[in-house]
Amino acid sequence: MDDHTRDPTVAAPAGNPTGWLASEGRWEHATLRRAVVHGVRLYNSGAFHDSHDCFESEWYNYGSGTTESAFAHGMVQVAAGAYKHVDFENDDGMRSLFRTARQYFRGIPRDYYGVDVLDVRTTLTNALEEPSRIDGWLITLDGEQPTARSEDRAYADSLEE
Repeated sequence: MDDHTRDPTVAAPAGNPTGWLASEGRWEHATLRRAVVHGVRLYNSGAFHDSHDCFESEWYNYGSGTTESAFAHGMVQVAAGAYKHVDFENDDGMRSLFRTARQYFRGIPRDYYGVDVLDVRTTLTNALEEPSRIDGWLITLDGEQPTARSEDRAYADSLEE
């Protein structure tokens, strides 16, 4: 599984999150990290559909039952739920997607590939009761809440080709 998910151009993280192989100076799955960086930045900029696409394209690299697959699938559900809430005002659809995402995040380390998964789980839980809890919420990556850059949009566009 490693060989097709390697990419030596993916930068090192801030800190030492789960997925970073510090002794080897590389990500276990660099393409997952690449999707995380682009997907989180796009999510934080309100580009939920593009964020969804980043995570979805990477989700297919991993077999069912793997931590990588569960995490990517959970992030797909987060982006899709936000899309339902913000773009369609469909809070029932958002709740359904967030419930599923919470299931996928069970057992995922709290700092997986730099994402503050504990904050994601907490926010999803709170949004089930009050959907407006995700209004303005930003996903934390490497201790920051980054927003989209031109390269993030270019990456999402490349997935459609």
